Amino acid sequence: MVFDTPMTRFRDRRDAGRSLAGELAHYADQQDVAVLALPRGGVPVAYEVARKLKAPLDVFVVRKLGVPGQEELAMGAIASGGVRVLNHDVVALVGVTEEIIEAVAAREKRELERREKLYRGSRPALALTGRIVILIDDGLATGASMRAAVRAVRTWSPARIVVAVPTAPPDVCKSLSPEVDELISFLKPYRFRSVGAWYDDFSQTTDEEVRELLSEASHCLDAEITPTGQDQ
Repeated sequence: MVFDTPMTRFRDRRDAGRSLAGELAHYADQQDVAVLALPRGGVPVAYEVARKLKAPLDVFVVRKLGVPGQEELAMGAIASGGVRVLNHDVVALVGVTEEIIEAVAAREKRELERREKLYRGSRPALALTGRIVILIDDGLATGASMRAAVRAVRTWSPARIVVAVPTAPPDVCKSLSPEVDELISFLKPYRFRSVGAWYDDFSQTTDEEVRELLSEASHCLDAEITPTGQDQ
């Protein structure tokens, strides 16, 4: 499915999640499905998907490894489970040493563990072995964070890994597809620009919103009810 028009946009992440859920309807009501969100922006999207599929929701934390002094330039990423993915082209271009990589990775690992505890609280992580795991973010730009998540999830021997996002450029989808069993991007604009360009409201998702959505998803699944005041 390819759309490439500025008129095709999402109102916000929750709206994007409802659109994406329609593309994942074939996974609804299956007991072995687990939905994992990359926080923070992926959580509102994944909440709507999990609600529609009647599947459990959890977070899967990925931290970018930024080049010191140029933190927006990613030289790689790490994910829950200790998996690290490096962008060797960036590493070579800026001449980053192994010692610097290790120092940045150690710092981001501490932050990763802090965020897992902050978001999940006392709830245990979902068991992934033998399950259909659907990894969700609010979009893909370079795909580095999602690639790290995929490789980390693979270590738990899931039955199937699905990557699902509201928007991503076609070349990123093509490069990531061989690493997963299924990749779904609701929008695949050739003139991508940025993830936020495809949202009317791309304001930052807060830690509190992440905690509330995860808690609500857990309670609603346990009670087999639909949250009040949400679009059906």
